[in-house]
Amino acid sequence: MNRQAQHVLLALLGGALLRIAADDTFLRYVRPGHRPLLVAAGVAMVVLAAVGAIRDLRGRAPAHDHGGAERFAPWLLLLPVLAMAVIAPPALGADAVTRAGQVDAAAIRLPPLPSDPVVELGMAEFVQRAVWDTGGTLDGREVVLTGFAVPRDGGVELARLTILCCAADARVHRVRLDGAPSLVAADTWLRVQGRLRPGPRPPDGVPTIEVTSVDEVAPPRDPYEY
Repeated sequence: MNRQAQHVLLALLGGALLRIAADDTFLRYVRPGHRPLLVAAGVAMVVLAAVGAIRDLRGRAPAHDHGGAERFAPWLLLLPVLAMAVIAPPALGADAVTRAGQVDAAAIRLPPLPSDPVVELGMAEFVQRAVWDTGGTLDGREVVLTGFAVPRDGGVELARLTILCCAADARVHRVRLDGAPSLVAADTWLRVQGRLRPGPRPPDGVPTIEVTSVDEVAPPRDPYEY
C-alpha cells in the first residue's frame, strides 16, 4: 500500500467515527459519555491524514509500496468502515437475551422507594430489588417498567440490557410477565405496570410481575441502561 492510499484509509476511518458520533448511531456500541472520545479520535485521524498527504505532496516523504502481506494487510482496516457505513447493526435484543447466562449476586438491603402511588423503575433496579433486596421494598408497590418483549416457553418476558462500557459487556435483566398478551413479537417495546409477585427468591433470578396494564411503545432513543 502506498502512502497516498494510507492517508485515504486513515481519513475514512476517522470519517466513519465522526459519522456515527454525529447522531445516535454510536449508542449501539458504547455509552453516551463516550461521544466526545469518538469525536476526538475521528478528528485526530482526519487531521493526521491531511497533514501526511500535504507533506507528501510537498515532497517531504517518498511514496513507496511493499509486497506480499504488507501490501494486503492494511486494506483490512476498511472492514470496520464498511461495517459502520453499510451494515449498521441494530442494538442487542431478544436474541442476545435468549443466549445470555444467569447472573448471581449477594443479598443486599436497599433504601425504600419514593412514596408515589406508582413508581417508574429501570429494569436493572427492579430486578435487583426483587431478587436481592432483603428489605422487601417492592412489597405491594405498583411499578412501571419499560423494556422489549422476549417470547419464552409459551409466555412473554420483559428484558433490557445494561452496559458498563460498550455493547460487548452487556448484562441482561429479565422479568416474567403474568397477565400480558402472549402473542407479542420479539423485540417489541412495552411499557408495563404491575406488582411484584410475592414469594421466595426465584431460583433462576428472574422475578415475575403481575401485570395491571401493558402498552406498546416506540423504541427509546437509547435502548440500553447504565
